[in-house]
Amino acid sequence: MQKIKSFEQIAKLFQISNESAKYFLNHVQKSFKVEKPNHALILEFIESQSYEFVPTPYDIASAMKENGIWNYELSSPPPKVEDEEDLYF
Repeated sequence: MQKIKSFEQIAKLFQISNESAKYFLNHVQKSFKVEKPNHALILEFIESQSYEFVPTPYDIASAMKENGIWNYELSSPPPKVEDEEDLYF
């Protein structure tokens, strides 16, 4: 029996592509400065939560730290992307 990979489970859970799921998991890891959690631990944490939307990778990393799942220092949060004002109505 073939084992389902963590990124495949994330893709199924959030209804995103496998490539997007790999990117997502890698960016959760990159949210931590030095010690990076493995994909299986990230998946286990996400499955234990009940997200009604796709959170950002940094949100997952912050939640993991706050809940004591991965108690290592976080990197700086990514800059917020703001939409430009709509000049045309």
